[in-house]
Amino acid sequence: MAVMFEQFTIVTDPVGGSVALSAIFASLSLLTLFLLLGVLRMRAWLAGLISLGVALVVAVAVYSMPIGQALLSASEGAAFGFFPILWIVVNAIWVYNLTVVSGHFDVLRRSMERVSPDMRIQAIIVAFCFGALLEALAGFGTPVAVTVVMLMALGFRPLQAAAVALIANTAPVAYGALATPIVTLGTVTSGAVADPRLTTETLGAMVGRQTPILAVVVPLVLVAVVDGRRGVRQTWPVALVAGLTFGAGQFVASNYVSVPLTDIVAALVSAAAVVLLLRVWRPAESPDLHTPATEDGPTTGPPAAGGERVTAGDADPRTDGGARVMSGVPRRDPPGEVLRAYAPYLIIIAIFSVANLAPVKKALAGEPWTVVFAWPGLDVLGTNGKPLSSVNFTFGWLPAAGTLMILAGILTAVVLRIRPDPAVRAYGRTYVELRHAIVTVMAVLALAYVLNQSGQTATLGAFFAAAGGLFVFLSSILGWIGVAVTGSDTSSNALFGALQVQTAVNTGLDPVLLAAANSSGGVLGKMISPQNLAIAASAVGMAGREGDIFRRVVGWSLVLLLFMCVLVTLQATPVLDWMVPR
Repeated sequence: MAVMFEQFTIVTDPVGGSVALSAIFASLSLLTLFLLLGVLRMRAWLAGLISLGVALVVAVAVYSMPIGQALLSASEGAAFGFFPILWIVVNAIWVYNLTVVSGHFDVLRRSMERVSPDMRIQAIIVAFCFGALLEALAGFGTPVAVTVVMLMALGFRPLQAAAVALIANTAPVAYGALATPIVTLGTVTSGAVADPRLTTETLGAMVGRQTPILAVVVPLVLVAVVDGRRGVRQTWPVALVAGLTFGAGQFVASNYVSVPLTDIVAALVSAAAVVLLLRVWRPAESPDLHTPATEDGPTTGPPAAGGERVTAGDADPRTDGGARVMSGVPRRDPPGEVLRAYAPYLIIIAIFSVANLAPVKKALAGEPWTVVFAWPGLDVLGTNGKPLSSVNFTFGWLPAAGTLMILAGILTAVVLRIRPDPAVRAYGRTYVELRHAIVTVMAVLALAYVLNQSGQTATLGAFFAAAGGLFVFLSSILGWIGVAVTGSDTSSNALFGALQVQTAVNTGLDPVLLAAANSSGGVLGKMISPQNLAIAASAVGMAGREGDIFRRVVGWSLVLLLFMCVLVTLQATPVLDWMVPR
């Protein structure tokens, strides 16, 4: 029994003293994950568990990691997957579910429709601005599922609605679910190399110097998808204002305010700027874009309550869930109800703003509010003979974003006048809805910890170092592949974050830059991930036609990825290296 838990020291070349041969075995679990998800289309939670099993076998059989140490490593990763990662996601989606239970989600949607009757502008407001707000709170496919239905209710054709929702869900992804991907990235990279800058704050700031530039372009792409060159020519002012203000909000919030609040600030600032602009400016014309296109298939919305389908743009006569009443006149809600519909987001901003005040943040970072302890029984040394910092687990039960979201949810229930029983039932349903996602995230984080603490990630880092300076261009592509396969920037960062920084050190590149590139490049794989494509197809009633949606968006994904690769490469040169935090 003692042998199972004896101290383990990482070795990067366990197979014949060769890094190249060792890399073949080190990559087996990742190849398994990619094969099961991308080729065999296996359910993500099952693919994650199988890949975790492969990683454990390689760790024990090839890297000679004691079985007990390998299992403890996996258990720490799974625990981190639940707290703080899933703790954020579950409680954030609960807050969103409360707005649905109270009916204020529909109020919010109708208020957006009244801003402009122009469908090109509606695409920006709903898919880009509101989608970013949903991404900030929930992530994990929620923005696509919600905004695509809203777009259908506004009269968008099925494939068009799906393409718009998927493309819009790019720029905000790195800070989704209160910056869960960045939190994960900071955790898995901080112990991989000795660089004090590898923290959530610094990495969030670096990503905030990459994705905002992408954000400027995305609204222009959206209007191009909706109405081609005419759309860009006639609505470029509002698209540019939306992109510039969103990008500015992301940069300022991530660098000077709060990394978890980044997307919330950016989304609200962008939406406010669009609303103000539309008070003094309107496009020269607002063409009727409701005409169905035969290549899009049936222009019908998702199933209504009774299983029938509702024509896009019309309301279901049995519910008020549509954006319009049967007369075709948008329903007007009392100002007080509209204010309550926006209240949950204002509450979240207020709570997180207080929690991020320097004195409050410092007080909550210490005991008893935050406890740091060595994971029981886990004893792993790095190649330098020193204990890995990742064997220490930080349990910040009060300052955790998920805990703050519970407080926001309680206040939201009070403001929206939701009784305790429905609020508690909504919380329970949230766990049921996310049960597969919970298993998936915990399995992927367990996999990442086993890879990192057994030395498999270090082997791959040493192997990729052979690419030299060229790796800086490939860095974003690695993140893009990770998200395209797993459907999650969080999972991609967990899998490749440590690899990125170890390769950076081995090649003389900046680890902060490459870690951020993994996340920033990854956001562009979101629109082509099988999970997101399935969500979009199901939401528009076109399950089985994911390939049609894929063809609509893959070109944009590749073009924007190339843009990100060039930007990151320039940030590694004297041309733009001043953008990297020192």
